[in-house]
Amino acid sequence: MTVHIGAKKDEIAKTVLMPGDPLRAKFIAEKYLKDFKQVTSVRGMLGFTGIYKGKEISVMGSGMGMPSMGIYSFELFTEYDVDNIIRVGSCGSFQEDVKVRDVVIAMGACTNSRYASQYDLPGTFCPTASYSLLSKAVSVAEKLDLPVKVGNILSSDIFYDDDPDSWKKWARMGVLAVEMEAAALYMNAAKLKKNALVILTVSDSLVSGELTTSEEREKTFTDMMEIALNLA
Repeated sequence: MTVHIGAKKDEIAKTVLMPGDPLRAKFIAEKYLKDFKQVTSVRGMLGFTGIYKGKEISVMGSGMGMPSMGIYSFELFTEYDVDNIIRVGSCGSFQEDVKVRDVVIAMGACTNSRYASQYDLPGTFCPTASYSLLSKAVSVAEKLDLPVKVGNILSSDIFYDDDPDSWKKWARMGVLAVEMEAAALYMNAAKLKKNALVILTVSDSLVSGELTTSEEREKTFTDMMEIALNLA
């Protein structure tokens, strides 16, 4: 057990799905996993392990923001010997052709965070997905006949931005959407030589102003869940 994760080492699978919302983790376990059990609830961050199509999978919340994702993913990689972490989260669209409920696979994660400063690099690090998981996810989506958009996203430390139009600068660079965790996950995976992928569902659009409810985000974003489950 770690300070933040109450599971025993053998209670966490090699592949972990990580939604930000612990209630979405509970929903995934109840809807998709056989013979699942709750393995952690420290600080209300629920985690479960069960079987999907004959393979052991864990699903656990990450909380909001890069500090939270940084803690949980680091402990899973280093203390529980997890090989693959797949974030299944929500995002806000920056592009007119990226609609609410579209699935976005994050090839790279721009960021306004200083998370990479800990590595004392002589330049700017580019956090990217693990190609093995990325290519497999695209293939799985095609087999399931689920359309996806693959590209660059923004991992932001700021939810309520003092400049309400700052997102437009990222949009001009082709960034598809914004969320708050991917860059930290990709950096931890790179440093620790592990695999990570971020699959997102568009919950709201900064272009059109359309948005979904918290209950819809918890229980109806099933396309990305099914893609992620089939990567184990």
